[in-house]
Amino acid sequence: MSLSQKCQYALRALFELATKQGQGPIRIGLIAEVQGVPPRFLELILGELRNGGYVASRRGVRGGYMLAMPPAAISVGDIIRFLDGPLSPVKQINRRDSQNHPHYGDQAFAALWQKASDGLAAVYDATSLQDLIDDEQTARDVSNYAI
Repeated sequence: MSLSQKCQYALRALFELATKQGQGPIRIGLIAEVQGVPPRFLELILGELRNGGYVASRRGVRGGYMLAMPPAAISVGDIIRFLDGPLSPVKQINRRDSQNHPHYGDQAFAALWQKASDGLAAVYDATSLQDLIDDEQTARDVSNYAI
């Protein structure tokens, strides 16, 4: 399964907002600069995430975006499904076609794809934005000791 660029940018933007949780609204320009996301594309992504209830926005001079819920309440799996659809390692096969033209091994492959999908879901659903922040901090702490 390959995540769309849009979804990768959304996760980076949400990560940035999560690291600044409680600091008030964060401007698009800052998120774009720190996370390397094109500002115009980021604006569209954040609008979509706002419509999905993941971020809130405030207009005006002190405006910007902030998470609509705590970082621990937003899983990576939720964001991926919201933006890219189901977590599946392969594109869905047209069931009508597979019934009319079954191939030897169809059941075995269907079981394999389901196991892979379940594995992806387990990892993504068990990882919250807070987990990503914690992982980043741990990695930074370890690299500081390596000097």
